[in-house]
Amino acid sequence: MLSQIVRHIARGATTTRPIMSFCGWDRGEKYKDHFDNGMYVCSKCENPLFKSASKYKHSSPWPAFTEPVSKDSLKKYHETEMALKVLCAKCNQGLGHQFLCDGPTKGSSRF
Repeated sequence: MLSQIVRHIARGATTTRPIMSFCGWDRGEKYKDHFDNGMYVCSKCENPLFKSASKYKHSSPWPAFTEPVSKDSLKKYHETEMALKVLCAKCNQGLGHQFLCDGPTKGSSRF
C-alpha cells in the first residue's frame, strides 16, 4: 500500500524531495546505497524498470541508473532541455526524470 504522498507523486501531481521516493518507495535512502543483484520494478504494477547492474553511485540524493531494462519499459516526455519526465510504460506511474548528459560517462544519461 502506497502512502498518500507517494500516491500523489506517482500520479504525476507533484515531484519528490531528495530521498523521498523512488519507484513508489516511501523512503528511498535505503535504495540509494543498495547494490544487491536484482530487478527494480514499478511499485504499482510490478513492470520491470531497471536491472541492478545498471545502478551506480552518483552525488544525487536519488538512486541512479544508466539505462532501463528495455526501451519499452518507460515512457518519456520532454520537460526541460536537460531532463525528460519518466513514467512506467505499463501503468503511467511517475518515476522521476532522465537527466541528459549527467550519466557516469561523458554524454550519457542518468535515470
